[in-house]
Amino acid sequence: MRHLPVIDISALRVAGGDTTNVVRLLDRACRLDGFFIVTNHGIDTQIATELENLSRTFFDLPESEKSSIAMEHAGTAWRGWFPLGGEVTSGIPDQKEGLYFGTELGSDDLRVREKWPLHGRNLFPKNPVEMKNLVLRWMNEVTLLGNDLMRGLALALGIDQDWFADNLTSDPTILFRIFTYPTYSKVAIPTSRPEWGVGEHTDYGLLTMLWQDDCGGLEVFSAGEWLTVDPLPNTFICNIGDMLERLTNGRYRSTPHRVRNLSGRNRISFPLFFDPSWNSQVVPLPIAVSDRAPESRSRWDGVEPLAWTGTYGDYLSKKVSKAFPQLFEKVIKSN
Repeated sequence: MRHLPVIDISALRVAGGDTTNVVRLLDRACRLDGFFIVTNHGIDTQIATELENLSRTFFDLPESEKSSIAMEHAGTAWRGWFPLGGEVTSGIPDQKEGLYFGTELGSDDLRVREKWPLHGRNLFPKNPVEMKNLVLRWMNEVTLLGNDLMRGLALALGIDQDWFADNLTSDPTILFRIFTYPTYSKVAIPTSRPEWGVGEHTDYGLLTMLWQDDCGGLEVFSAGEWLTVDPLPNTFICNIGDMLERLTNGRYRSTPHRVRNLSGRNRISFPLFFDPSWNSQVVPLPIAVSDRAPESRSRWDGVEPLAWTGTYGDYLSKKVSKAFPQLFEKVIKSN
């Protein structure tokens, strides 16, 4: 049985370190799987343990209390809590509940005053009150990890290690999610795919860094088969998104994945999305075409990232509007 590659990235965190091997492994992983697991990432794992405990405390609260920070209260910032079934994939409600966070911006920020979608203040729980500081600390540390990994991916693509920071992520779009997936036996939302916490999909931007608990449930479609991704302690599961596929002309492909929780316990996961700056144009690099075999199956959403034109903000807004159609009609279109 195949497994995702596990890559020690300590060399990327040391100035002047020998990155030859890690760059080679990153390039191979992105060509073959679009997913990889990183070790020696430098992030204090105790933060994840504490944040997981606080997240479980929050999700165990009655809905009447959680709804005080429901996403509709954040307006165009698109932050806060959504209930089980509140997010949609391919028109079908997901079997997950969650919290949405992003870069914290004050009311005096131009992007907030102009009501840019997904920009603004976060809605943090009053109970547990400690969650705010831990979420902001986690976002900051994982964003730094994202910068390290993008330097490695730049070298893997044969461009300057600072190309992304200089051209595409000087002000990255950072989106952080805390999800809980009920175990399959406790599914409460009747759908046509009740066993799936989230159905087949790809991520939208450049790079996703996922911390998950020990429940497992993630599956990745690679080389014509679905791979089960067993949880490895103290690691991040990373995958590339649609914009990196577009940027590399398909040399690196955004890989479909899905979640099915069969553990008998509620699953917690922390995906952080490290994406292009909001107004950036993602234009394919002048690099060699992909040496990967052509994809034999159509994309889950029927959208071809290589054909996209426009800003990343436009692309993300269209995607998110489909994930939360009712919220989009109620909040975004009314503004």
